[in-house]
Amino acid sequence: MPRTELLISDCDGVIVDSEIISHRVLFESLSAHLPAQALEAALEGTFGLTTPSIIDLIEKRFDLQLGADFESDLRRLTEQRVAAEAQPIAHVREALIAIDLPLAVASNSRRHNVEASLRRAGLAERIAGNIFSADMVASPKPAPDVYLLAAERMGVAPGHCIVIEDSPTGVLAARTAGMRVIGFTGASHIPEGHDRALRELGVSAVVGDMRELHSAIAGLMTSA
Repeated sequence: MPRTELLISDCDGVIVDSEIISHRVLFESLSAHLPAQALEAALEGTFGLTTPSIIDLIEKRFDLQLGADFESDLRRLTEQRVAAEAQPIAHVREALIAIDLPLAVASNSRRHNVEASLRRAGLAERIAGNIFSADMVASPKPAPDVYLLAAERMGVAPGHCIVIEDSPTGVLAARTAGMRVIGFTGASHIPEGHDRALRELGVSAVVGDMRELHSAIAGLMTSA
């Protein structure tokens, strides 16, 4: 088992409980264009993707042209709602402060949104600016780019990193980057059976409560 030199965390759905808010805003915005039942089916499994990726998927699936302003209006509204409503994941601050490893964040959100989320969670000082976001790479998750950038900038080989992720999109990105992954299933948007789905994608462990994170990481660091 390779030694562990860096912990990398996703942000939305791992540090702040924001995915459910983003999904709600997206659904409300698209409801003006599509019937609810079709929209629910189309959005299933899209959490973790970037807003442009989801819009592109919807436009292609339903042969829609949502217009130039739709994405910018949606992004603005989502940022407002997340800022007003999102809360830190329970026990995340204590869990990440207690782990004796360098820590970075790799997110499909924009950097300024990640910074705001870290301040909200009381983790800005712990992260110390080690933020890697979708607007820093050519291709967002599920491409491995943002995780590879984090490892490169932190001076750590991908195989020596452990990642915390809640979404299949993020797990695929981290696994493609050659990193070990702990799945997190404690956010509000997580569906029943999600732990099984993450295990099928190759996560090394799954935790449903941030108080379990320390022991999960310790287990990966000591297992043969």
